Amino acid sequence: MSMTFKLNQRRQESKSPPIITYANNEGDQAAPSGKFRDTVVISMNQLTSNQQKVAIETHGCKLNQADSQALAREFSAAGFQVVGLHEQVDIFVLNSCTVTHVADRKARHSLRSARRKNPDATIVATGCYAERNPTELMEISEIDIVMGNGSKRAIVQRLVDSLELPIVPCATGEDIDVIPLSLNRNRAMVKIQEGCDQVCAYCIVPKVRGREKSVPVATIIEQITAYQDAGFHEVVLTGTQLGSYGFDLEGESIASLIRHVLNRTRISRIRVSSLQPQDITSDLLELWDNPRMCPHFHLPLQSGSDNILSQMRRRYTASQYSQSVDAIRNRVQDVAITADVIVGFPGETDDDFEHTFRVCQHSEFADIHVFPYSTRPGTSAAYLPDSVASEVKNARSSSLLQWAEIAAKSFREQHIGTTRSVLWEKRVNGGDGQSWTGLTDNYLRVTTVSSENLGNEITQAHLFELDGKTLRADTKLA
Repeated sequence: MSMTFKLNQRRQESKSPPIITYANNEGDQAAPSGKFRDTVVISMNQLTSNQQKVAIETHGCKLNQADSQALAREFSAAGFQVVGLHEQVDIFVLNSCTVTHVADRKARHSLRSARRKNPDATIVATGCYAERNPTELMEISEIDIVMGNGSKRAIVQRLVDSLELPIVPCATGEDIDVIPLSLNRNRAMVKIQEGCDQVCAYCIVPKVRGREKSVPVATIIEQITAYQDAGFHEVVLTGTQLGSYGFDLEGESIASLIRHVLNRTRISRIRVSSLQPQDITSDLLELWDNPRMCPHFHLPLQSGSDNILSQMRRRYTASQYSQSVDAIRNRVQDVAITADVIVGFPGETDDDFEHTFRVCQHSEFADIHVFPYSTRPGTSAAYLPDSVASEVKNARSSSLLQWAEIAAKSFREQHIGTTRSVLWEKRVNGGDGQSWTGLTDNYLRVTTVSSENLGNEITQAHLFELDGKTLRADTKLA
């Protein structure tokens, strides 16, 4: 059940605790006795015009990015002006992550920073941190509204009710939010499912995203077609556990969904945000024979030790992971494989870490995200003995990151002298005003110099030089 905690007015004249109401998905209920004071109505002094400025900051995964796109579209449809984070705003929304304590700290910093920059704004905290621990966020005086994931889409409605502004309804699946059109016209995040039933020992996500639910195929096709007609060239299929797609839809799976998208839309690029090693099958991989499928797989590893994988309650062994990587490389040309790794999980020995290191070396990742283990209250791993000392976790993390930088550089260097498809995203500071940045189909960051307007265009680009973490390209030689 998704809890919603809502502050109805920021009292500028008082340093007292936030004034809130308590609600959940089944309707408003009385606040727990002794915890909260009387409720007052949101002050509309800041909401006097349909051109109020709104900024949305997003932390964490692509699913959060998808939700933020939905919020941006709804604010815009309601008459608000959605602007960048650098501008002064009337409403600031943080869509938070809570995967580690570092993510929580980053969220608190962003919220306080937003208040300093926008002293009179309405500050809204939503997302996974707001779902997991709303009480903690309510104790932060800078925050005005705290709403969990289940009530995220109610934010705009509650703010505009008193203004009587129109809201354009978006298509929805069965009890699940689906993304309306985004304001950014490069790459659209398409939520195909939400929730996770796998309950890994370290992971708080099932508690903040709920049980697995799939979006109906027809709804997804309708969404992608709308993006396509609006000028988008790439969609990213995203969710909490993509490999579970279709378990609640008769005859559907992640492979069948991709076939539907390939056969029933004309979108130029289809990217899959993340899959589990056990999701990789020959039936799935044959879909990448179609050039519209982006050759990029994000395949979380977490550990290369069978002992630790078992303690984590992951559903594969280190050998099975490596077999999945090999199967991808044997089928998909020029593929980029990226991964997540957790170091310092309770009980992890030097030998366990060495096994992880060897799996990473075998996998030749284009990039990895390394996370020192962070205890999450409410997960079974929080009760495990044999915690790893912080200095050991940091040393292992540093060692793996040093190797990862070398591996990532090697992957980029392999593409010097090649020609790849690039989706150009935006103009960047280059002194001449003619520099552009974009992503290849296999997720390489590229820049070029061109007097033409390349924004939101897909072109062939000849990659000729590595500049830091970016490849320089020439579109004329492609």
